[in-house]
Amino acid sequence: MKKTISWMGVMMLAGGAFAQEVATTSSAALTTENATLWDLIKTGGVTMVPLGILSFAMVTFIVQNFVSLREKTLLHKEMLPELLDMMLNKKVREALIYCRKHPSMFTNTFSAGLERCMKGEVNFQKVQDSVEEASVEQMTQLMKPIDYLSIIGATSPMLGLLGTVMGMIKAFQTMGASGMGDPGKLAGNIGEALITTATGLIIAIPAMAFFFYFKKRFDKTLATLGRNLSYLFDALETGEKPLTFMDVEDLEKLSD
Repeated sequence: MKKTISWMGVMMLAGGAFAQEVATTSSAALTTENATLWDLIKTGGVTMVPLGILSFAMVTFIVQNFVSLREKTLLHKEMLPELLDMMLNKKVREALIYCRKHPSMFTNTFSAGLERCMKGEVNFQKVQDSVEEASVEQMTQLMKPIDYLSIIGATSPMLGLLGTVMGMIKAFQTMGASGMGDPGKLAGNIGEALITTATGLIIAIPAMAFFFYFKKRFDKTLATLGRNLSYLFDALETGEKPLTFMDVEDLEKLSD
């Protein structure tokens, strides 16, 4: 998160420099047939500054979520067999040390339940409560970058609408001051209104799409986490290996 905040600071400084340039740029760029993308951006006016910052923030959070929300990083399924063996042999202390040495969403949540198993008789209801509290804490932390995409998706169209209103106000002011005698200025004002609206939607659509994608992906990870933790604590409580981890031969013997 510190890296994200530092990047946001750089974007804010760049946005301030861009605002000074936009404020002194003629809106006639849109009327040129060979207008470049940069000309169109400058024609959008000062509202393009916060929209530009939101676009960079959107890309940053998308990349961050792709990296931090990988199921392999969060769940560490390769640890399950070793931890399961510890639970079957009632090695709670060893399992807790192992989790502390390998921090992740899975081990942090699991260790919260193991801490309740260290003293005397184990109350598995309290263990479950501790696991739920820890999972909520982990979920809240990891959901922040996902929620930021939702904020960007909701804010961008509103900023685009603000730019539209500002552009139309300028257009009416131009008409009031000089009538239709200067179509270049009038076209530039209308262009500012249209460009900001389009830019807001261009940012909002992928932001909302990735928000729902990451949210569904994270919900699936949480469901898998809950199932894996249930296997481990069931093994600790009953001393028996869960059926999911039994091979065919063991299942056949169990049925006999």
